[in-house]
Amino acid sequence: MSHTSSRTVLPAGYWDLKAEATWSNTPPRREVAALRAENDQLRRALASRAVIDQARGIVMALTPCHRGPARNLLLDVSRRCNVTLQVTAAAVVAAWEGKPLPRGMQQAMLRALQHLHADNPSFAPGRSNKSAAGTRKR
Repeated sequence: MSHTSSRTVLPAGYWDLKAEATWSNTPPRREVAALRAENDQLRRALASRAVIDQARGIVMALTPCHRGPARNLLLDVSRRCNVTLQVTAAAVVAAWEGKPLPRGMQQAMLRALQHLHADNPSFAPGRSNKSAAGTRKR
């Protein structure tokens, strides 16, 4: 059995990289400034999102509840305190690390938890989600 090989021949200089910068193909200064500003904004948004996700996880672990109710609780506290979600999340994370929650935020958190438990009796203190969901008793 004979084996024939086919070879593809690339033109000379195929892998050479060429970069050309002329006045006609460089972006104007305004575009560069706008792109840098957008890049900075995206970095801040990602950092903010990380703190919000941490706070949501803390609420989920302590309440216990799912992602949606945890986020809604943080939003409720933010509205009651008239601060952004990021500020509320940062305060919750700081409280987890030992710094006391500001008094106004403590009161807002208490009201938000009461609201959460009123809307979802299965999250009420002293009741597990399994018993509230109607699992079989032995």
